[in-house]
Amino acid sequence: MSEIIIGGATVNQTPLDWENNLAHLRSSIEAARQKGVDILCLPELSITGYGSEDLFLSVWYPQKALQMLKNLLPFAKGITVAVGLPIRIQGKVYNCMALVEDGQVKGFVPKQFLAIDGVHYECRWFTPWKAGELIQFDFFGQNIPFGDQVFESNGLRFGFEICEDAWRGAERPGYRLRDRKVDLIFNPSASHFAMGKSRRREELVKSSSKILAASYFYVNLLGNESGRMIFDGEVMLAFRGKLLLKNTLLSYSDFQLLTFKMEGNQPLGEPLSSKHIKNEEFVKASSLALFDYLRKSKSRGFVLSLSGGADSSSIAILVAEMIRRGVSELGVPSFLKKLRIENTLSPTASLKEITEAIFATAYQGTENSSQETFDSARMLAESLGAKFYHWTIDDEVKGYTRKIENALGRKLTWEKDDIALQNIQARARSPIIWMLANINNALLLSTSNRSEGDVGYATMDGDTSGSISPIAAVDKHFILQWLRWAQKELGYQGLEGVNSLQPTAELRPLEQHQTDEEDLMPYPVIVAIERLAILDRRSPADIYLLLKEELNIPAAQLKVYIHKFFRLWSRNQWKRERLSPSFHLDEFNVDPKTWYRFPILSGGYEVELREMEKLEE
Repeated sequence: MSEIIIGGATVNQTPLDWENNLAHLRSSIEAARQKGVDILCLPELSITGYGSEDLFLSVWYPQKALQMLKNLLPFAKGITVAVGLPIRIQGKVYNCMALVEDGQVKGFVPKQFLAIDGVHYECRWFTPWKAGELIQFDFFGQNIPFGDQVFESNGLRFGFEICEDAWRGAERPGYRLRDRKVDLIFNPSASHFAMGKSRRREELVKSSSKILAASYFYVNLLGNESGRMIFDGEVMLAFRGKLLLKNTLLSYSDFQLLTFKMEGNQPLGEPLSSKHIKNEEFVKASSLALFDYLRKSKSRGFVLSLSGGADSSSIAILVAEMIRRGVSELGVPSFLKKLRIENTLSPTASLKEITEAIFATAYQGTENSSQETFDSARMLAESLGAKFYHWTIDDEVKGYTRKIENALGRKLTWEKDDIALQNIQARARSPIIWMLANINNALLLSTSNRSEGDVGYATMDGDTSGSISPIAAVDKHFILQWLRWAQKELGYQGLEGVNSLQPTAELRPLEQHQTDEEDLMPYPVIVAIERLAILDRRSPADIYLLLKEELNIPAAQLKVYIHKFFRLWSRNQWKRERLSPSFHLDEFNVDPKTWYRFPILSGGYEVELREMEKLEE
């Protein structure tokens, strides 16, 4: 067997953006050809994009994908290319890889196992293929083998495990590929980003190369395709349990190509190691997601109600990092062109000039706001170069309050009307900040975090208002430590004021010294309860028994916290149903549209909480 060059290209695709999707595929193939690649693997569903949702159920959409494959064939001369697309056969849709050799389709390999947990709903759209089954498929008048098969090129035998196929233990197709003596297994994937997931994938790829006795090559999709899920564009190669190739993740480029050589059935290369830093993963994924969301929505920038607190400040840093990282990777001209603002700024514009052009912030104070939060917001915005507006909403709040007082025939008081008086302040901020977003043709950034989503500690149509909610899938405890890390490691000294403040909604009179954790419970406790309740799906009694041993909290107080969590969780599902679209960033989230579904109306765990109360303290 002669030397052969293998390539993997990750691409940033968008549902229904046929022309640009095809252009990205063509560019990656041409780049591979220029590097002498013999076999190029592209990701799962890379013709359509993974996030096409119910478009997959239509008749015309898979047909269009086949036409795009046909259009791609002339650009695949002199090279072998594997590319992903949906294919409909007799009313069933299959998630497939098409193998193209020298401009001719040689076979289709459908996915055998479907992802159906967490953010995935593949069984809604696709049908799993049966192991060992092979049929003929009519591809524009040509009969093409379709099914469970292996291929050979230049003496190299290879096959496919498509994403979820590899995660199915003893059932995985890789064992049958091993029995068929393949030298190389491709894993084209559309595996969503989550902090810490790259480490798990890396272990999978290394162990697969060992137990399947073959080189194992993993290629993932890239970018924020369709709004919520982010793909990190990971490309990895392992052989005999050692990692030999790995790229830099979360690129701003349209595609990223990695190559390696094989002599005989062995890849060339030295073992390498990689770092996995959760804080770095968070900022890279969030900033790329914001960049793709901004350009794909064809908006002109972002608007943020900057309170001076942790949540809004973290989002401000993510926008700044979006600009810094994008300019660093693409250069100013390309960055501006991708955002369609190349005619409004100089190609030598500074980071602060770009930030001012696309990012506007506003501090919306009330008589309950402090000088400290105003100074914190102003210092941060000015340090980033963002536009900074400030105004008060006392007149609006008083106007609403007077109207309801006149209607009720009584004065509102903090003793009697606490929640209403807090909420009207948050809601009164919404219309004017939306107005600024509309004037700027910009996206309004919502500031809710996951911990607040758990317990409904957010005002609907107030601080939940927005076009996109960047941190709604991240807990508050993580945000607080990340801000300290960002100040130290990323150099954002404008966070000094933010990091010196205790989280507070500032909706009650200042003399009441309101804090978030006094309103709720310590954030680390919320995180511990939600992980067991939502991720592990444990009952209140189980959670109490587990946390009683783990947390240094009196048993009676722990029961109070657990009771409060489940009571507030059950009451506030309607709020979670209405949250702005959020990025999936962690192992789990509470967005019912992507990860965790819960009934809006329920018994509220009353029986289960009574069972917990009976447990010995």
